[in-house]
Amino acid sequence: METYANALLYAIPFFILLLVIEMAYGYFVKDQKYTVLDTVSSISYGLTNIIKDSLGIVLVLISYPFLLEHLALTSIEPTWLTWVIGFIAIDFAGYWNHRLSHKVNFFRNQHVIHHSSENFNLACALRQSVSNVLGYFPFLLLPAALLGVPNMVIAILAPIQLFAQFGTIHSILGKWVGWNISL
Repeated sequence: METYANALLYAIPFFILLLVIEMAYGYFVKDQKYTVLDTVSSISYGLTNIIKDSLGIVLVLISYPFLLEHLALTSIEPTWLTWVIGFIAIDFAGYWNHRLSHKVNFFRNQHVIHHSSENFNLACALRQSVSNVLGYFPFLLLPAALLGVPNMVIAILAPIQLFAQFGTIHSILGKWVGWNISL
């Protein structure tokens, strides 16, 4: 959790810069995707979620180190291939986490705030629910644990993968297929 909170300290100025660039682009091409109240709402959700995550207000059902210790079929050293495998495993877990948030009602109730904006812009990525306090993500990292991907690799790659979603999923795919992305 501390690694994640520290990564956020570096990512926040980058997020703000990208939001300003997108706002400026919308202004110059006369296709503004931002309104003041909607943007304030998105940023507020993001800030409250950062506070919740930084304070560790999450019920973690089971941790990745526990899974690694009890389920690893092998132990691997952190080589470049380990980092690639770790990134793929985290991306896999992220995909299924998002998909479950759309398909399972309990998780959908926590995720719906993410799709509550009337505008589609980068600020929508900041709309994360504060009520999302059930930490089941490590279960989705079972493939990484079985392969023996070290904790350090997961701890460093998890925020990187999350930040990569901000630029790719929300801006590129969303604008290609439109706001109503169906999983």
